Amino acid sequence: MLRDEINKAFEILKSGGVILYPTDTIWGLGCDATNPDAVEKLLNIKNRPAEKSLIVLLDVDSKLQSYVAEIPDVAYDLIEYAEHPLTIIFSGAKNLAHNVINADGSVGIRIVKHDFCTPLIQRFRKPIVSTSANLSGNASPKFFDDIDPEIIDAVDYVVDFEQENRSIKKPSTIMKLSASGQFEFIRK
Repeated sequence: MLRDEINKAFEILKSGGVILYPTDTIWGLGCDATNPDAVEKLLNIKNRPAEKSLIVLLDVDSKLQSYVAEIPDVAYDLIEYAEHPLTIIFSGAKNLAHNVINADGSVGIRIVKHDFCTPLIQRFRKPIVSTSANLSGNASPKFFDDIDPEIIDAVDYVVDFEQENRSIKKPSTIMKLSASGQFEFIRK
């Protein structure tokens, strides 16, 4: 049952663990975005260099101000009117684990609309990391069955929801947004 899966994932996140979970885009690895030890554990599972940035998920845009110093008004319009999952890179990240924040002080944040992620983040009351469930350098898995067994064995919990889903999902659009409201697409 969905509520049970949310509760199990919540307990793992709370204890500093790493989950393998479905998102509004592709299957992801996640942890508490405010816990540097949990982020380090996730990076080790992925075999990912620390200088590559991570995406953070929030459930509502009203929480952005807790994690970004200055939010251009246009950000709220972009989030509201985006037809597909949209990750916005904001400068001036704050209140996040140091190893989530990019070297230039920015962070990519996506307001997620998903049956599992949204209630999980609401329950957890903190942002969670979302990075593709693959070993660094390998292709992102299209479906749960494509996930490397090494990843599955390394995480603290594998969410039992949407594992049979065969609808094609793709990574989010990524847009860099400056404090002045200027933006550029990083990934469409």
